Amino acid sequence: MSEASFFVISVNICYLSTIETVRKLYPTFNSRSPLKLNMRDTLFISHATPEDNGFTVWLASRLELLGYRVWIDKKELLGGEPFWDVIELCIKNRAIKFLLVYSKNICYPDDSGQIKTGIQKEIDFAYTTMTANPDLKDFFTILHLDEAGYDLFPGAKELNQIPFNQNWGAGLSQLEEKLRKDQIVKSGQPDTEAAQWYLKNYIVKNPIIKRDELYYTNWWSMADGPTCFYILRYAKLALAEKVAELNKADVLVRDTNLITAFKKDFINIVTDSFGETAITPVEIFEIKVADVLPGYEKSAFPTLRDAQNHLTKLLKRSLHVYFRNKELFWYQMADKNLAYFHGPKSLPGQALKFEYPHHQPKKFKRKQLAGKFGEKERWNFALSFRTVLQPVFGFTLKSHLIFTQNGFKPIDDKDIQHSYRRRKGKRMFNEEWRDLLMGFIRSLPDADGVILLPTSADKQITMQFNPELFWSKLGYLDPKDLKRQEMFANTVEEEDNLEEAVD
Repeated sequence: MSEASFFVISVNICYLSTIETVRKLYPTFNSRSPLKLNMRDTLFISHATPEDNGFTVWLASRLELLGYRVWIDKKELLGGEPFWDVIELCIKNRAIKFLLVYSKNICYPDDSGQIKTGIQKEIDFAYTTMTANPDLKDFFTILHLDEAGYDLFPGAKELNQIPFNQNWGAGLSQLEEKLRKDQIVKSGQPDTEAAQWYLKNYIVKNPIIKRDELYYTNWWSMADGPTCFYILRYAKLALAEKVAELNKADVLVRDTNLITAFKKDFINIVTDSFGETAITPVEIFEIKVADVLPGYEKSAFPTLRDAQNHLTKLLKRSLHVYFRNKELFWYQMADKNLAYFHGPKSLPGQALKFEYPHHQPKKFKRKQLAGKFGEKERWNFALSFRTVLQPVFGFTLKSHLIFTQNGFKPIDDKDIQHSYRRRKGKRMFNEEWRDLLMGFIRSLPDADGVILLPTSADKQITMQFNPELFWSKLGYLDPKDLKRQEMFANTVEEEDNLEEAVD
């Protein structure tokens, strides 16, 4: 065989191999005619691997569930090498949108001004496609994932950018609205390879198993407390305000001309130039807690809804006063709720040792509820709460990370708070959050070892020493392998010192 003949055969084999690969990816492909615009039905997602794999798989799986056909470099996610010929064909001929996961990770870490080679290639393919197909509307779309600047590469500022840096869910909603507005057609039979990849690499490797396991909840129950509360109605708003002012040291809630409390007798004498005047309520309603929990029927005030609302506000006030008396600090979240955290005075050293419940032999752990973050800032574990009457009588707790300048003054910039929260939160899994929650509750008892919320009545509210716990016959192997955690880990090294095992 001549050298020329061998070259022709080699070329034909390469050509047939490429065509076969494309046919597998695109069943409707016809090698005798070029791919046309009306064949475009794929959302191509470009991203930095492995730094942004977690977000990309999350996004791809959700777009697929919405019915769109999605392409991500799943071979690369599995550890293989990228197939540039297939990637180029997909972007130039099949993609209806090029979605770039835009973060600091698309640049080399030692030179923020240089885009990584693989990402740059895909960007170049996208620009070529835009130039060749002017009818493609907003083909190049940026998904802004973090605090990266808007000009990481030339022309980035001029491209359509959807913010995912505040909330992934909100970003997805805006992206979905954009796809709907641009009339991107959904596939009747969407490719679910991203979801299958996630299932294969995470869920299947960490299955449900049969074993007795103790489950922790975020329900924090009351063990004991007052049996009734009172709603006092005053003739005028000004009168209710005056009584509330005279008794501001008490646990009470004023709402318009109503005062809710665990007692009905208040300081009510006002002295002025005309002498002393007693402010008395027009009506006093005594409501038993035991009647509110199961519910009752009543059309006149206070209805069941009235009683529930006034009781939950009163309980919320009681816990707030307890945290305030413990000298905890608080930070107002976006939903106007308050997140409470320890300062240097309320918990010196920011660390405590506690015992796991129902563990034989006894198991102790030491947790840091705050620590250094970066060069100057500090992170603080915080809790917000909401009063609930069912399924438990008490509070539901929500965990937060609050970043401060000096251990107690929160950083004012909301964007910085969110950015830091995401960076640190990426490295924290179920066990970490559970232990921080347990440690926080164990930091609250007084000198007698009990948690008594003030009521300004004869009887205080006694809180449980642990959140609600449940035993199950089924368990779950929480993955701790480095490969999984590295997928979500931040590339920026931080000083954590989160925990230290204690024998």
